[in-house]
Amino acid sequence: MNDAMNKDVARPEWEVKAEDQSRLAFGLAVGELAGRDPKVVAISADTIDLFGLRGFLERSPERLIEAGIAEQSAMGMAAGLATTGMRPILCGYAPFITTRSLEQLRNDVAYANQRVVIGAACGGIVLAMAGGTHHAVEDLAIMRNMPNMTVIAPADARQTWHAALATEQLDGPCYIRLGGKFAEPPVTAMDADFQIGKAEQLRPGDDITVIACGALVAPALAAAEALAASGINVRVLNMHTIKPLDTHAILAAAAETGAIVTAEEHRTTGGLGGAVAELLALEQPTPMRMVGMPDEFAIVGPTARVREHYGLSEAAIAAACRDLLK
Repeated sequence: MNDAMNKDVARPEWEVKAEDQSRLAFGLAVGELAGRDPKVVAISADTIDLFGLRGFLERSPERLIEAGIAEQSAMGMAAGLATTGMRPILCGYAPFITTRSLEQLRNDVAYANQRVVIGAACGGIVLAMAGGTHHAVEDLAIMRNMPNMTVIAPADARQTWHAALATEQLDGPCYIRLGGKFAEPPVTAMDADFQIGKAEQLRPGDDITVIACGALVAPALAAAEALAASGINVRVLNMHTIKPLDTHAILAAAAETGAIVTAEEHRTTGGLGGAVAELLALEQPTPMRMVGMPDEFAIVGPTARVREHYGLSEAAIAAACRDLLK
């Protein structure tokens, strides 16, 4: 895990304030980007506190628009501001910003190829107690299907910071999937070289490859460590960019290890697993398994219990690896 657990490494102020939460890291990155570029403006869909934007609001009240619980309006504002040369960064809840505003997202942002960055907190089932309306387990599939859209699912708060800053390089829209009000274990190096569209190999291995994103990267690493005790060498790829996909890393892993397991807190249709399967089916058919949500609306309960129920875990990833290696 590189220096992720090295407590002697000096921590920058933003990382301390982020408290290992990607939603807060993104909010802090908004402030950093605004300091670099006067054209950056934040739009909140009732998420000022969710993203920790109070400090930004106090410093630059004229550059933060609170749209309230009105995702369609927020998306329309972002698209409109982008047409004037501004750099809007939209902060919303993943289950709502991708569905309530779908028409504006498709037509005004993606179709028009506007330079809009969308930070989507509470991706996956972190709002598990709130029920199916608050679960975002189809958002990656929706966003992958939007032409011109870049789709990123960072593994931790550190990677979120770097991913948000990397959007300065983009000319079109970008969706960044974030966590909720839970600490996310750091699995990437603080100063790792983040490149949009380039997967990060967190562990070498030549027996099988686990390709994971977001909340499932940490369990993937834990599963690899557990399997190593049985003499199984697992390569772990942090596929933080779902679109554009790092096809080179995937095809190399398929050729060199001969088996692939994908892991994501998303339905197995249309997300990371779907993207990998589509590529391999066309370019290099390879035995694979997918760890993710089934084709159903999730049960309601504490997030940890819901994750356990659906096998979004170290044990499930390890079991999928063993099944492929029989």
